[in-house]
Amino acid sequence: MKILKKTEIEVVFQPYGNRSTFHPGTTIMDAARILGVDVSSLCSGQGTCGKCKVKIQEGIKGLSPPTDKELSNLSQDELSRSIRLACQTQVTLPSIIFVPERSRVGKQRLQTEGLEVPVEPDSLIRKHFVQLPPPTLHDAKSDEDRLLDALSEENGSSIFLVDYETAKALPVLLRKAEWKVTAVTFKDRIIAVEPGDTTDRCFGFAVDIGTTKLAGFLINLKTGKVAAVAARMNPQIPIGEDVLSRITHVMMHGLPALAEVHEAVVSGINEMISECCAEADVKTEEIYELNFVGNTAMQLLFLKLWPQFTALSPYPPVLRRGVDVQAAELGLASHPRANAHYVPIIGGFVGSDSVADLMAVDMLNSEEIIMDIDIGTNTEIAIGNKDLTMIASCASGPAFEGMEIKHGMRAATGAIERVSIDPASLEAYYRTVEDAPPVGICGSALVDAPAELLKVGIINVMGRFNNDMAKETDRVRKTAEGWLEYIIAKKDETGTDTDITITQADIRELQKAKAAMRAGAEVLLKTMNLTKDDITQLYVAGAFGNYIDPESARTVGMYPEVSLDRIKFVGNTAGTGSRMCLISKNMREYAEKISKTVRYYELAVDPGFQSEYVKATFLPHQDLSRQPMVAEMLRRLKRIE
Repeated sequence: MKILKKTEIEVVFQPYGNRSTFHPGTTIMDAARILGVDVSSLCSGQGTCGKCKVKIQEGIKGLSPPTDKELSNLSQDELSRSIRLACQTQVTLPSIIFVPERSRVGKQRLQTEGLEVPVEPDSLIRKHFVQLPPPTLHDAKSDEDRLLDALSEENGSSIFLVDYETAKALPVLLRKAEWKVTAVTFKDRIIAVEPGDTTDRCFGFAVDIGTTKLAGFLINLKTGKVAAVAARMNPQIPIGEDVLSRITHVMMHGLPALAEVHEAVVSGINEMISECCAEADVKTEEIYELNFVGNTAMQLLFLKLWPQFTALSPYPPVLRRGVDVQAAELGLASHPRANAHYVPIIGGFVGSDSVADLMAVDMLNSEEIIMDIDIGTNTEIAIGNKDLTMIASCASGPAFEGMEIKHGMRAATGAIERVSIDPASLEAYYRTVEDAPPVGICGSALVDAPAELLKVGIINVMGRFNNDMAKETDRVRKTAEGWLEYIIAKKDETGTDTDITITQADIRELQKAKAAMRAGAEVLLKTMNLTKDDITQLYVAGAFGNYIDPESARTVGMYPEVSLDRIKFVGNTAGTGSRMCLISKNMREYAEKISKTVRYYELAVDPGFQSEYVKATFLPHQDLSRQPMVAEMLRRLKRIE
């Protein structure tokens, strides 16, 4: 039997069975993080998202009183059933905590696939097999000169220098290998010398560092082919769900916190490297270069650059250019002298993931006008061609990740991902991730739901519920707070103990999110003296965008009314661009060109943004004359208030 110290209490998490002892006053969330227990939190423990609901099975009398944030996020019924927010509740007595399915992050659907762009392999990493003549009394030049002369004969170039760490092992290695070696070069440096001919073993690793997800690709640098793929949730999430909370954490706790968030993301990258190497039968020391893309905040936290001033107006980045640093300095699992390259960014709100997007769709070489939208908490919108390309970033908010949505969640097991409503019966039909019992609603369904509600007349063009619809279907009802809501999945169908609904408040959050995106696109079009008719191709990038139904998105007005045949969903183009930069020095130069020439447009200073935003809050848009198909549909249903 374990003897506890007087100052310790035991906390057990079910259904996991994880347990340990903690000091009284520890929050349930902190205990869960220490034990690696899966508890969702979209607000980084600030008590605002309400996603970390847990049930206290034992120890209810030893809990801290409900905070104001709990009282605003929990109903009296939930409090009476011992439901509390893990981030707000402190334990002072031994406790057993049950984490319900809806409060778990779960198995996330991680997007790695993206547009495949053929690129001729031309890596900055090269391998050269050479045979050196052994030294004699008549030829006693240095080992380095002997190697460089052999490389000069093989390449016609003698500009290489032997890296110091490589030089330390050089004399013994050359003689053990009987003067038959492979030199590994990066630009003008020899970073490794290996015995024998290893020219067919040359690998790199490309990474898309997303705020939420990581995607990694093991690449054969000789052929340019993908050898293995891996994905992870970003291990920085327990520190902060969004970039602002992570930067705030660093600013509050200084350099140790910067090291903490850096080490967290590196741990996830190294896990992916290990997984890919095991799958492809590659040694980590056979990885000679790594390439990274991500938003500007991810650049700062990954490279351990102080992020404070980039988070404050006017949001200047620390570095715009591409950055090369020895991988070992960042703690990356690879050859000890491998190079790590971070692709250049465009500005404080537009990172190298946007550079990768534009590279993948080749916007700067296009004769015709292209629009590229990468949907996320911050949505980047780029419009242009070879003559002029502009990009803007709009704060579309975290609604599509489930924040501020009553039953919102990420695209994990059991998330409702598709919704349709029968116009005659007003009954709901849905599909869930992995066909599991529904436990919440993820982003793609949060686009479907208002589109379907609009089409059948349950909500009007202003997003308001039609009060009369409660008489036509029992799926429309009033909440305790007086809001109307629509039941998507009834209690007996779900994997939770409640109905899963979309509320009037949820619709408002979705209107705000889509309005920011639409207004940003409209302002950018006007700034460039273009209209929607000038757009020949609309690319929707990113993992979230890949699962949106294009008709639903157009019905609610997420982007300009481009015909569906001109819309293409291209998936993880950030990962595509990262791979392109890894295998081709020409693509790396292209990335620098994009970074230098694409014009960033600040929406916050545009005098017309607010009026465009207000118009864009309507479904699909205030100017229904630009939506003849939808306007006619709504008139036909005759359910507009």
